[in-house]
Formats: sequence, C-alpha cells, structure tokens
Amino acid sequence: MSNSIRSQFPQLNREIKGKPYTYFDSAATTLKPQAVIDRLHTFYQEDYATIHRGAYHLSEKATSDFEAVRPKVQSFINGASENEVIFTRGTTESINLVAQTYGRASVPSGGTILVSAMEHHSNIVPWQLLSDQTGAQVKVIPMDDRGVLDLQALDDLLKAGANLVCFNHVSNALGTVNPVAEICAMAREAGAVTVVDGAQSAAHLDVDVQSWGCDFFAFSGHKIYGPTGVGVLYGRLPLLQEMPPWQGGGDMIFSVSFEGTTYAEPPAKFEAGTPAIAEVIGLGAAIDWIAGVGKPTIQEVEDRVQAYALEQLSQVPQLKLVGQAPQRAGAISFTLEEIHPHDMATLLDGKGVAIRAGHHCAQPVMDRMGVSATARASIGCYNNNEDVDRLVQALMVTIELFS
Repeated sequence: MSNSIRSQFPQLNREIKGKPYTYFDSAATTLKPQAVIDRLHTFYQEDYATIHRGAYHLSEKATSDFEAVRPKVQSFINGASENEVIFTRGTTESINLVAQTYGRASVPSGGTILVSAMEHHSNIVPWQLLSDQTGAQVKVIPMDDRGVLDLQALDDLLKAGANLVCFNHVSNALGTVNPVAEICAMAREAGAVTVVDGAQSAAHLDVDVQSWGCDFFAFSGHKIYGPTGVGVLYGRLPLLQEMPPWQGGGDMIFSVSFEGTTYAEPPAKFEAGTPAIAEVIGLGAAIDWIAGVGKPTIQEVEDRVQAYALEQLSQVPQLKLVGQAPQRAGAISFTLEEIHPHDMATLLDGKGVAIRAGHHCAQPVMDRMGVSATARASIGCYNNNEDVDRLVQALMVTIELFS
C-alpha cells in the first residue's frame, strides 16, 4: 500500500544529486499529492474569484467551494458544528488568536497558564506574551528522561489553580504522543480550559475533539498534505461566542458606523479580511485525499515504517535516540557521537536523504534532554522501508567519513 500512496506524490519521482529522493522531513512540512496540486491548479486557472460578496457566477462558485471546506474540517476533527471551525494561517496564528482573545479576556492578573515541557515555541511564546500583558504566570508541566509528561505533577499544578492548560498532542521534537483525553479530563475537573496543538498529530492520528473534551485545537494545512499559509482553529462554540475579535476588517462585522460596530457571529468574527481562498480549497482537497486513503491505512503504513526505522537505527554505532516514549508518532530524533547534526544533515543531503537538524523550534526540549540540537527523521505516509535503508546507509557513510 505504501508504494501506491507514494506514486501519488510527483516530487518523489525526481532525483537529488543523482540519488533517489528520500524525504524524512514531514514534521516540518509534508509533500503534496497530485490531487491537491490539481485542485489548486484548477481553481487558479478556471475558477478564481474572491468570495462572499460577489454577485457573479465565479464568485458564487468560489464562495461555495470555500465554505464547503468548513464541514469537511468539522468531520475531520469530529467537531459539533462547522461554526466552530475558524480558518487561520496555521497552528501558530491559531494559538496566538486564542491567547489574544480568550486569554486576554479571561485569564486574570495572577492567573496561571500551564504549558508542557515539550512544546514548540509556538505554544510557549504566545503565553509568555500574554503573561507580560496580564500579569498571569506561566508554569511548566515537567517530563521525564524518556520525554513523557509527568501527569502527577500536572495534577499537583492543577490543584494549586490554573486557568489554561496548553500542550501538544504529538511532540515535534520527540515524537511523544500525549494522552489528550486524560489531560483534558484532568483540566476540566480543575476548571481549566485546554489548548491542544495538533500540528504534529492531524496527519497521523485520529482526532476527536468532542470525545476528548478539549476546548481549543489547532493544526496546519501544510502538515496534512495541503498548502502552506492555511490552518484551522477549532473552539467550542460557547467560548467563541464570548470571545472578543482579534483583528478588525471586512467580513468580521454585522454592521459598521462611526458610532460603533456590531460583530458577526463565529466563525466570521475571527476571519477579518480576504482569506486564503485557494489555500482553504486546497486544504479541503487534502482532507478529501486523506479520507480516500483512510486514516487506518495511513497509520498502519507509518507504524510499520517507524518500527522498522527504530530497529535499523538501533544498529547504527554511536547513534543515540533522543526521546523514547512508549507511545510515539512521526518524529525520530537522534544524535551521533562527535558529529554535529548540521554536518550530518549536510552529508546526508549529498546522498539524496532529506532530514532536519537543529533545535526544531523547541529549545526548552533540547535543554531538558541535555543536547544543543538533534537530527530528526520524520515519517509521512509515502515513506517505506527502502527509504529507511537509504537513511541508515547514508549515516554509516557519514560515520566512516568522520572516523
């Protein structure tokens, strides 16, 4: 099945520096299937128009195509209503939107924001900014040496009082899969609101915001085989209705006068200005493509490749895995003795193997794990065991060169 999936990604047909293209950077961004490329091409070539206010055929069609994506997203994450789906530029903007609307309106001076120790900077810095603005405290939910959150410590922090609990479903730096439903239940019992960063999970795992009981969930289009520049914020409708708007402009209003403005209902209230029309339509095509392949099939392929990769990497001398949680998905981070990850990535590129090197916008994770940077091979549904073999072979050549 992985080869039939792989054949739908034209970029994998090319060679890099005379070698088959081996792509292991899906945690940063996924490649795009032909179906998504074709949908974007058709929209720009045949159907392009702006949306919502045009009284002509193509504007009405573009509006219909754009708005048809909202129920697709609702189904994709199992939301209760399409009105809970807000289109943003990506996970980062979604989290900032929550911080600057719900956070500024609802987190008091002296309040507490809990942030897990394994977060991407996009789920740290917005809360630090909110802390500067409101006087709220940011406290850290610790993790152990494997990269597993300490839920007893979380329970203690919640008992001391918290307004927000912010954490990722899957760590971009460690691959840890966090128990979302359990954490959300703990927070809910303590009266705290949850913000879940789903950037690394939406492409790999089932998402069920209603079953989890989370309050906010964010993900990015370009990490689920869709375009860049588009993402989603899910929020429970009662919260969205109470939140003030973040940006002012067209489409987010009901009426405007110099005496005052009445705002539209969610989601329009949070979608000021002309949106990323083509990108939202492309996001819909990506969700359709994932549905066509099937999440169970995607998970089966990725689990198999991940297991094979972990087995093969364990046989590479001098290689140390960074993060060894029992439940993991997507990312595999590692170091090689006396070889900097950037040097490693450069040499692997010469073999046609693309990995990422650095702190992965997760410097506190690197500090906790006692490293300055790691190499990261992250898996997509188009990867196969042959990719893993090329990765391992390139690592062996790298070790030999440095020895």
